[in-house]
Amino acid sequence: MMQQDVGAEERVLCRLEDIPEGGSKGFPAPPGGLIGLFAIRQGGRVHVYVNACPHIGLPLDPLPDRFLDPRAQVILCSVHGARFRIEDGTCLSGPCLGKALEAVPARILDGRVVVPAAAGL
Repeated sequence: MMQQDVGAEERVLCRLEDIPEGGSKGFPAPPGGLIGLFAIRQGGRVHVYVNACPHIGLPLDPLPDRFLDPRAQVILCSVHGARFRIEDGTCLSGPCLGKALEAVPARILDGRVVVPAAAGL
């Protein structure tokens, strides 16, 4: 099978296998960027979000790659405990109730997770 190239307006975030099934992984900001991204792999899908709480803009993870509750059912904010739905980033409880994490379009291409080049800028 022939490998496809990533478009000029895209960048490879990681290999799909770098994100454990049912788990999450954080990524630093791209060169020139201030905000990193994080990805969750669940049920054969990958959901990517900007690593900033909609309440005050701080990163969500208290420790590297720790974005999920212990049962891996919701995304947690380490600052104030807000809970976000994995599928769409909507806040389910906390001071940002009704708001949502900034979703990043992602696609899987030849076993790599590809996002827009400007994601996180």
